[in-house]
Amino acid sequence: MHQATIKPPRTMLESFKSYPEGTLVQLINNQIIMPAAPLDIHQLVLGDIFLELTMFVKKNNLGQTRVALYDVFLSNRSVFQPDLCFIANENLHKIEKNGLHGAPDLVIELLSPGTSKYELDDKKDAYERFEVKEYFIVEPATKRTEHFWLVNGEFEKQDSTVGIINSKLIDCQITF
Repeated sequence: MHQATIKPPRTMLESFKSYPEGTLVQLINNQIIMPAAPLDIHQLVLGDIFLELTMFVKKNNLGQTRVALYDVFLSNRSVFQPDLCFIANENLHKIEKNGLHGAPDLVIELLSPGTSKYELDDKKDAYERFEVKEYFIVEPATKRTEHFWLVNGEFEKQDSTVGIINSKLIDCQITF
């Protein structure tokens, strides 16, 4: 009788792809990261931002939005699940069956106790390197928002606000 041989994953990307659909897992700098589920305030603020942004994008036919859990394949070493991202019409071709292959145009990340280091450092650096045009970091409890805009391949800090996202890319103000 012939026995099937199961080959173990050879790369971290293969390991990442072996997790079941819907698993909260990211590949950050070639490391598998499995944070705890977000807190309720995180989900509440994310829902408010997503709703407003999605309505604006649809109304103005600008592209599409995605909310976590959604895989964004930046490279073989970096596959993120941003809280929220926007893909402009001219980049919709990057969307494949298993997620986005390439950088979104805009990313919004909400800080969580277990992932703040990644949003503030590793993921921010990767978003900059892969040329995400606009990046927002939101602290859900205080609604403090940091805004970064890509200029000549580097993020420049823009405004800091509370409860407001001012997107230069899509010329939109979101209040949450």
